[in-house]
Amino acid sequence: METLRRTWTDRLAVFDLETTGVDPGTCRIVTAHLGVLDGEGHVIGAHDWLLDPGVEIPAEAAAIHGVTTARARAEGMRAHEGVAQLVDAIAHLLSTGVPLVAYNAAYDLTVLDREARRYAVPPLDAPAPVIDPYVIDKALDRYRRGKRTLSVTAAHYGVDLDAAHEASADAIAAGRVALALAGAFPELLAVELPELHARQVGWARDQAASYQAWRRANGSPEFTTSGAWPLR
Repeated sequence: METLRRTWTDRLAVFDLETTGVDPGTCRIVTAHLGVLDGEGHVIGAHDWLLDPGVEIPAEAAAIHGVTTARARAEGMRAHEGVAQLVDAIAHLLSTGVPLVAYNAAYDLTVLDREARRYAVPPLDAPAPVIDPYVIDKALDRYRRGKRTLSVTAAHYGVDLDAAHEASADAIAAGRVALALAGAFPELLAVELPELHARQVGWARDQAASYQAWRRANGSPEFTTSGAWPLR
């Protein structure tokens, strides 16, 4: 554990969004969680947001995260206010050197970026350092069969996730998976945070290129995907 603390400090910020859809360029934030874990994975700080996204929440999205349009309108804060608060809170943590953990970070950070621009909120400027257990797990355990969803990956590393698709539960589980990865692969993750961030940029690019090649070789010759990380 001493190596872990020297590498990632004693704290991890953990971040997750639940949204109106799957396209990060167009979907809207419905709920958000930003928390802080200590080096043992205990929650030492947390804040949750419920936003009125200003659009209808599709039934299929509400079925996943449990927030309907009616509830968001009745209980949610105005979207531009929530987005501004979330950007400021993340920027503050990053400015103090606390790494931001997000599972499949390129989705959540891109959604947040587009939402900020939508409401004329200054977006995060090149957010770093970011730790993405999705990218790291795929790079360090490349040939493991099966899905790489947060639920599956958490179970693989012995991390409890009792309320999948609830922002706080997902964010906390992602942070604990990051800690589990550091324990499982200390020789690869015992690096300074800027270097770990840079490695993930390369890993995400390579993973996207590999997936694109596979799709093109298996019936989708025009398929393209972005390997940009942590922001598309």
